[in-house]
Formats: sequence, C-alpha cells, structure tokens
Amino acid sequence: MYTRVSRSGGRAYLQLVEAYRNAEGKPRQRLVANLGRLDQLTAADLEPLIGGLQRALGRPSGASAEPVFESAKAFGDLFALQSLWEELGLSRALKRAVRSSHRGFHAEALIRTMAFNRLCDPCSKLGVLRWLQTVAMPQVPELVTHDQLLRAMDALMDHAQAVEKAVAAQLRPLVDDTLSVVFYDLTTVRIHGTGHMEDDLRAFGLNKRTGGIARQFVLGIVQTAEGLPIAHQVHTGNTSEAGTLLPMIQAVIRQFPIQRVVVIADRGLLNLDNLAAVEGLKTAEGHPLEYILAVPGRRYAEFSETLAAVKLTEGLGETLWQGRRLIVAHDAERAQAQKASRMGKIEAIEAEGDRLARRLDEADAGIPQRGRRASDRGAYLRFNQKVRDARLTRVLKADLEAERFSFERDADALQALEKLDGTLLLVTNTDLDAREVLARYKSLADIERGFRVLKNDLAIGPVYHRLPERIRAHALICFLALVLYRVIRMRLKASGSATSPRQALALLRQVQRHSVVINARTYHGIGRLDPVQHDLFRHLKLTPPQTPVAA
Repeated sequence: MYTRVSRSGGRAYLQLVEAYRNAEGKPRQRLVANLGRLDQLTAADLEPLIGGLQRALGRPSGASAEPVFESAKAFGDLFALQSLWEELGLSRALKRAVRSSHRGFHAEALIRTMAFNRLCDPCSKLGVLRWLQTVAMPQVPELVTHDQLLRAMDALMDHAQAVEKAVAAQLRPLVDDTLSVVFYDLTTVRIHGTGHMEDDLRAFGLNKRTGGIARQFVLGIVQTAEGLPIAHQVHTGNTSEAGTLLPMIQAVIRQFPIQRVVVIADRGLLNLDNLAAVEGLKTAEGHPLEYILAVPGRRYAEFSETLAAVKLTEGLGETLWQGRRLIVAHDAERAQAQKASRMGKIEAIEAEGDRLARRLDEADAGIPQRGRRASDRGAYLRFNQKVRDARLTRVLKADLEAERFSFERDADALQALEKLDGTLLLVTNTDLDAREVLARYKSLADIERGFRVLKNDLAIGPVYHRLPERIRAHALICFLALVLYRVIRMRLKASGSATSPRQALALLRQVQRHSVVINARTYHGIGRLDPVQHDLFRHLKLTPPQTPVAA
C-alpha cells in the first residue's frame, strides 16, 4: 500500500492505493481512499493519519518528523585500529592479564583507548577525555573519568609481567624462530616534575635530542629486522647505555624461544665487558648468542694499527681484533663529506682565533674597544670552548703556557682523523658474509625511525607523571601503540603503497559516524568510503566497515 498523486482537470489529488495481483496473477492497482486535493490539504489534516501509521508500527506518535542531526564523530581510523588490535590478539591478551571483578570499569578498554589516542591525537590523560567526545571509540563506555584512566594504568602495572608475557605470546608467531635478527637501541624521554622519591625513574642525564642535561628516563626497545617491536625496558635517566644491553637480551631470550639470535646495536653499546657477557648468553635451544656491534667513533684511534694492515676490496675488508671478527667498511663519498665538514669547522674556529688575537693586539696598542677589555685568559677560554664543542681538541690546540694567546693546528692528528673518514667498524661473532654483516647493520637506520615515531607521531614525551609505575605504564602504552604503527607500516609497504601510517590514519579519520534523531528515535550510520579509503583497508588486509544506516 502506498500514496499516489493523481491529476485530473488541472487539479492534484492525494490517494491511498493498494497493489495486488488478480486471479490470473497479473499486477493490478485499486483505489482504497481519496485523501483530498493537495492544494487544500494541510499538515493538521495529515498529522493524525501519520500518527496512526506510526502507532501501528510501534513507533512514538505525535513527534515532529523533522530530523535532528547530532555531531559527527571520527570513526574510520579507530575502526581500523580496533580490527588490527583484535586480529593481533592484543584485546584477548590484555583482558586475560588485567581481568578483575573488583573494578567498576573495563581496564582493557581504557588501556586500548590510551594506546589509540597516541596514534590518532596524542595528548595528556585529561586530553584523552576531551578527545573521546570527538570520536566514536568502539567498545568503550560513554562516560570515562580521569581517575579511571589512572586506575587502568595502575592495573596495567599491577599485572605488568603477565601483560608483557601475554603480548609476547601474541607477537611470537610474527618472529622467525630459526634465525632472528633483532635490533636494540635506546632513547631518552624528557619528564617534568620536582622532588625525589624511592625508586624514582626521573634522573638528570644527557638528553639525546637536545644534547644537554635534562630530567628524563631511558627507554630501550628491541625490534625485529622487519621493524616490529617485541620488547622494551625502562631505566632511570642517568643509566649508561652499555649496562642496559645484557638484561634486555636476557628478557628477549626468555620471551621468544628463538634458535639463533643476531643482536645488532649502535655504537654506544660496545665495550669489552659487554662482549664477554653477551658471548656467555645462550638461547633456549642452547645456541650461543650472536651479535653485530658498531665501534664507537671515540675509540677509532685504538684501531689505527689494526686498520693499517687491512686491505679493502670494493670498500670492504675484514681482520681480527681481540680474537673477534672486525669488519671494516669505507665509503669514499662519506669520507669526502666528513672531511669537508671538519675543515669548515676548523677554518671557522681558526678565523675566530685570529679575531681574538687581533683584538688583543689592539688592546695592547691602546686602540679603544667596545665591550669588556680583551685578555689572554679570556681568549684562551673562548677559543677552547669552541674547540671542545666541535670535538677538535686533538687538532686545534692553544698554548696555555705562552705569555700571549696563540694556537696551532696539529697536522699529524688531522691526517690521522682523515684516514678514518668514511670508515665504519663492526665487531661480530657471526658467520655471515662481511657484506651481509654491513647490510644488516645499515638496516639499523630504518629501525631507528621507530624512535622518531615514538617522539614525533606518538609524542611519548614530555611526560608529566610522577610515580615510577605510572611512568612505566605510560611507556608500555606507547610501546603497544608503536606495535600497531609498525604493523600498519609493514602491511602498507608489503602492498606497495607509498602512504605512511600517519597519512593512512588521517585519511581513514575522515570516515565519520553520524547520528540522527527522527520522531524521538536515534539512527546511526557511517559515511560512504571513497576509493582511496577502500584501497587503504585492502592494503591493510582489513574488512572495511559496513555503511548501511542502523537504528
């Protein structure tokens, strides 16, 4: 049954018509009622009829049929993250680890909320509450409080070992158990706060980002050759890099039963004590741990005699050092760039030294000068500070014993440095080909992007938490967000897409969830996906959300 507008004699009539089939099965129509002329019908005439039909369907009658639209909320990026979270088994792992009947909220849902926030719009815990008002977060209560977020962080750390074990179990299928190349590196995260407490992670140390002293904590992360984070540890802000390597490796061996592990770490993690300890470790299968470690630049001078006997073939050579394999790689273009950069610094410092000397000569000659009167000691201090900042103390030397300010360039020291330009020294106990060792180490540059993601895209710092366990919980939440980020990156890269995870989430964020109220009934639906968004779900190997409106 339906309504029809019929025209006759220049007038339009509203009719109620029924469609049926006759005895022969042919479709026919018959007039049920003539509701009147359209030009004479008013809303007051039709509202009772509409209300009666609404009551027949069990819907409220008498309300206005005008739709009321509520604010649209971002949905597509959270839907993709939720699908990935479920697929990786993180939801099941966290629910099992932090399950409790004593809390009045679901801790896993709030932990997931904070992890998704780091990926979509990183902000403080109070900022998370404001962010939740603008997004359609799946499976999260409408009313979330700041206290509940903090208690969820506490629950996370109350079961930290269980959580890390459960997450490792979910990631284990993604790690090759026969030969796994893992990368280890550290970063520093700035933190605010005053005072001191027991087991305080906030300590003053050399910040990698600013190069100055800052209150911070140290975060170490192990990633696979594909860039997947599999383990992390939090240390106090003044922890030395070398001392963190051993416990981190031991944790990885415990969590991942890998038959053969090759650890690749950066320059700051090498010392003889570390090597002896690392070589004493064994995997669960009893195989010795293998490593590829870079020699710190500050120790290159110790290898001068060793390098003199190494013959390079196509920029690559090998020898023995302390009974271990030493891989020597030389890049001519990089050597030229380093030499040019150093000479630029030397010439600039020497120019400043000449200016300071002229100023002293003018002061001795009685020529008026602006500012503080020049002195030999002041010139020495300023010159030496610039030399130290440029790390050229072995090349440029001021004579502190001379009566007058003077300096000189040590040609032999400069020549020794130039011989090492463009050189990379790697120590390893693997049986990999030298070129393979070099290629593996160079992959570390890609892995280090994970830290840039932590600091830029996920905005891990600065941190405003005071309690050590809250700081550790914040780091673990950021680690979970990094896992999702890198899985997204791996899938986009494997599909041939040039889109970055950040761009992908921004494009999916444009898919919004809409709500409209009609006759006191609320209807929900999502916007139609465009071809680019459909392609992103295909690249991510995820099923896109369904678009029909649901009541």
